[in-house]
Amino acid sequence: MNILATIIREERKLEKRAAKLQRQLNALQAAAKALGNSASRELDKAEKRVMSAAARAKISRAMKRRWAKVQAGAKKAVS
Repeated sequence: MNILATIIREERKLEKRAAKLQRQLNALQAAAKALGNSASRELDKAEKRVMSAAARAKISRAMKRRWAKVQAGAKKAVS
């Protein structure tokens, strides 16, 4: 087993992979450039979602009911 040959083989594999990744990166950059500023504007527009107070209360009640069931089951298992 020639360790040097193995290292050289692995180096070539990594160089090919790096070249492939570089080509993919260049393609993505070209696509982004072709889209221009429209793509970046869409990303900037992402707003934080706001949940209404009624929806938060509904979720809270549902969670309390679920936990009540879990706790009731745990008490039965202990008894």
